[in-house]
Amino acid sequence: MDRDAILLTPGPLTTTLRTKLAMLRDWGSWDADFVAMTAELRRRLIAIIDGADSHVVVPLQGSGTFSVEAAVATLVPRDGHLLVLDNGAYCKRLGKVATLMGRRTTIMAHPEDEAVSAEALDAKLRADPSITHVGFIHCETGTGVLNPLQAVSDVCRRHGKGLIIDAMSSFAALPIDARAVTFDALVAASGKCLEGVPGMGFVFIRKAALAACENNSHSLAMDLFDQHAYMEKTGQWRFTPPTHVVAALGEALKQFDEEGGQPARLARYADNCATLIEGMKGLGFKPFLAPALQAPIIVTFHAPAVAGYDFKAFYAEAKRRGFILYPGKLTEVETFRVGCIGAIGRNEMQQAVNAVADAMRALVWAR
Repeated sequence: MDRDAILLTPGPLTTTLRTKLAMLRDWGSWDADFVAMTAELRRRLIAIIDGADSHVVVPLQGSGTFSVEAAVATLVPRDGHLLVLDNGAYCKRLGKVATLMGRRTTIMAHPEDEAVSAEALDAKLRADPSITHVGFIHCETGTGVLNPLQAVSDVCRRHGKGLIIDAMSSFAALPIDARAVTFDALVAASGKCLEGVPGMGFVFIRKAALAACENNSHSLAMDLFDQHAYMEKTGQWRFTPPTHVVAALGEALKQFDEEGGQPARLARYADNCATLIEGMKGLGFKPFLAPALQAPIIVTFHAPAVAGYDFKAFYAEAKRRGFILYPGKLTEVETFRVGCIGAIGRNEMQQAVNAVADAMRALVWAR
């Protein structure tokens, strides 16, 4: 094989050569050039959501989950009450994060094959005024379901509740406008739809909410209030930054702009998703979600109900053909997932479908 395997996952993703090459230089974390790179990165990120007037962006070392935990710890007071809208694995992770850090947490369960309900949220907030914040996953990548961001935001705004959005798998692909969507915090990461490499998250925080966050956090390293204050004062990160990740993301953002920004990225991912679903249906695979619920980020498929199918063997055969698939996240139904994001297009998606067909011939159909 004359290329690296294509990553059909929700992140890390396949990246361009330009993005990879950006990591070939070493940077001093206090050097003026790196400080300027960090400032430019923050400026470009906030511009994607048109949030410069209302929000700040605070980068943080680590995976996206680090930033989710940091956002909850920083935004939710220790005597606060977080309601988590749950329709999948990453919603449950948000609830676990909040519970482990000692925040009062209520989980509002929904079926995994349905979007969360803004109407049910409205009723819950009317019934329980002790709730101070709502935790919401925009695209639940455990299944690929798209949840109703604007409707949930509108309900929280009417009730005066802080909204914390995990936009890990949607930011920069699906439209998010801070002038229309009211939120206290929105969390994303470098190795997702911006097509950088993993190792850095970032949290957009409403300026008015940030002012009340001092001393909320239980953690030194994950205190976004302190991280922001230090960056504003010095331009530097409080602790050793992921310099190569920052450089790669800066280069990825240049390519994001060259492609046409969020609308163009969404169009490419939507085409990837449509190509994948059409091809997989032609092979007899059934998507888990109804079309109206499917985000163009990652698609969950039912495992084929045929003798001889085993995901690990299927995965290995697909990998031999140059494609990395993703296991399912559901507990009651056997599934697997195929991502539509990264520096790939229609050709790679069709090649992936062909690889799946070849893998199934090797495992099952030839028997």
